[in-house]
Amino acid sequence: MEGTGADTVRRSRIVAAVLPFDLPIDNDRVDAFHDHLFAPWVKDLGLTDLEVGPGWAQARLPQQTHLWFTAGPICGQALMAAIDTVAVLAMSTRDRLPKGTASQNTQFIRPADGDDVLVRTEVLRFGSVIGYGETKVTFVGSGKLVAHSTCEFVF
Repeated sequence: MEGTGADTVRRSRIVAAVLPFDLPIDNDRVDAFHDHLFAPWVKDLGLTDLEVGPGWAQARLPQQTHLWFTAGPICGQALMAAIDTVAVLAMSTRDRLPKGTASQNTQFIRPADGDDVLVRTEVLRFGSVIGYGETKVTFVGSGKLVAHSTCEFVF
């Protein structure tokens, strides 16, 4: 059950106030959505090649010195921010904007060193109140797994 008509109208007004376009997002609007919704420091991650489809999103996180841990690889904080950002994009491929991240559980498999990484989120379930996603971070060149994450979003 999606709620009452009044709830739907209220949610529509909130989305209209936040976004200058309708949901769900698609490849024609993903860059504008990213530029409009996220904080400047999130945009400073430098995500490129943003792509979305029904229930999924992906982006490339380039190797950049300002994201590196002192030992050289991309630091975990930057990876987790990229994971969360791509998960928001995936959750926004339906007609409702997520209210926020309820949880994120990330396992780091190997250092993100020497190659750009691809961050790809697949929505496991769009519920009426909660959405669940799974994200894999892999090296662009080899496809080797760098990190794995699960997330929960509130609608």
